[in-house]
Amino acid sequence: MTDRRVRAAIAVLALVGAGIAAYLVYVHARGIAPVCTSGGCEKVQSSSYSKVAGIPVATLGLVAYLTIFATALVRAPAAAALGLAVSLAGAAFAFYLLIVQIAVIEAICIWCVASDVVIGLLAVLAVARIRTAA
Repeated sequence: MTDRRVRAAIAVLALVGAGIAAYLVYVHARGIAPVCTSGGCEKVQSSSYSKVAGIPVATLGLVAYLTIFATALVRAPAAAALGLAVSLAGAAFAFYLLIVQIAVIEAICIWCVASDVVIGLLAVLAVARIRTAA
């Protein structure tokens, strides 16, 4: 896969992730329950784990996805490295939050799981990007 295709895939997935995160930021800001098929979204979104230092996790996710998107637009080793760092950190944090949903909150947010899949795929693509750039 060429660098251009990897960056395009990263850009598309980052926009998908940003859409998910933006929706969760919106429902949080409006104080409404997210549309949910798993039955646990509201419980997860209102838990003490939904914020870090007073900042909603969805807001952090939105910033991360937009950062990853921006790095995909730039063909430079520094951009690839930043995209890798943000996506790996995001994937690690998403994995932690998934464990929290299962073991602590005992509820699953389908939006969160969708975001987890997206950030996981972005981490894989970011590694592929670094490898194609090398």
